[in-house]
Amino acid sequence: MLPSDAIESEDQPEAGSIRRVLVVDDSRLQRRILVASLKKWGFEVTEAASGEEAMAICETETPDLILSDWMMPGMNGLEFCRAFREKPDDNYSYFILLTSKSEKNEVAQGLDAGADDFLTKPVSSNELRARISAGERILRMQRELSQKNRIVSDTLGELQRVYDAIDKDLMQARKIQESLVPELSQTFGSSSVSLLLKPCGHIGGDLVGMFSPGINRLGFYSIDVSGHGITSAMMTARLGGYLSSTHFDQNLAMEKRFNRFYALRQPEEVAGLLNARLNADTGIEEYFTMAYCIVDLRSGVVKLVQAGHPHPLLLKQDGSVEFIGKGGVPVGLVPDIAYEQVEFVMEKGDRLLLYSDGFTEARLTSGEMLEPEGLLDLIEKCDSRQSGEEFLNDLYWHLKQVMSPEYGMEDDVSATLFEFQGT
Repeated sequence: MLPSDAIESEDQPEAGSIRRVLVVDDSRLQRRILVASLKKWGFEVTEAASGEEAMAICETETPDLILSDWMMPGMNGLEFCRAFREKPDDNYSYFILLTSKSEKNEVAQGLDAGADDFLTKPVSSNELRARISAGERILRMQRELSQKNRIVSDTLGELQRVYDAIDKDLMQARKIQESLVPELSQTFGSSSVSLLLKPCGHIGGDLVGMFSPGINRLGFYSIDVSGHGITSAMMTARLGGYLSSTHFDQNLAMEKRFNRFYALRQPEEVAGLLNARLNADTGIEEYFTMAYCIVDLRSGVVKLVQAGHPHPLLLKQDGSVEFIGKGGVPVGLVPDIAYEQVEFVMEKGDRLLLYSDGFTEARLTSGEMLEPEGLLDLIEKCDSRQSGEEFLNDLYWHLKQVMSPEYGMEDDVSATLFEFQGT
């Protein structure tokens, strides 16, 4: 029973989180004593004579504080507390059990059911007010935390919507980028060119391609734009126009002669034109490495310019291998630079592999890079009797087997394979 000092208290309402209080007790007298004190302190009070009645009230309006007797017929205070906690609600309510029980195991039962605090009957007015003040501080912190969580949740939701929009745009950008390489394998007479393009993200900065202005004349290339992501992908789209396989009038690697047919420019000239074009465009900081070849399909004579790209690899019919090229400076890095080309002859059955540094700089499980020697080891594992496209896919598969799962695919992987079969 609450002492008489609860009725006589003259405490004024205190600003805080607790306003609505629910008192649950099967004793009408106990409820009247508690309600009188709570109303005097400025709280809005609702009464319930049983746990079932209290649950019905909580279904329509959630109180800030619940004072519930433990021992009641029907649904007791412990069962009511457990049922109340199972009710979905964004707002937390502070729950105090009124009980004559003080044993540790019974207190543990109450805490397990979801009670926040306990008051032993008879309840002291000062102790009740102190427990309410403590609950008020906890509720205030909890609601501030809930508000911050809502802000975080709303922010994350907005970020998710932005991410989904960007992801959708990137997926569309990938389709556009894939359209720059419409065919991964193409034959030219008896010879063929096969392409491999594996971006490390939605979109990449590598580009491979081929074009032929006429019979027995063929150009093919492998390009790696500096950096990653959207800016690199935009540059590859631009380069795809400069080296178009369908619009020869836009292709810098070709020139029209006698208004009748297109001829292939020399590789060193093509590198120079691309370098001048990039350096003339203000605001562009990207550059790219490139290996570009033209070949006479009758004689097997190949002319190559290497602009900072990994050394192309000549895979000979007899099983021997040879790295080709002079290195060179990337395109767009230094203005007014002259590029040198090399010339060599391929025999029937020889293959020429142009590849990006996504192969040689792939991180192994040891933490080291694959390097050119490691690339040769991967090539040894591939069946040389496979078609060009099968060979490139097999090579990429073997690369994935030795690549570190910790680092994953850090760079785009691409390659161009030319197979010479003579006339």
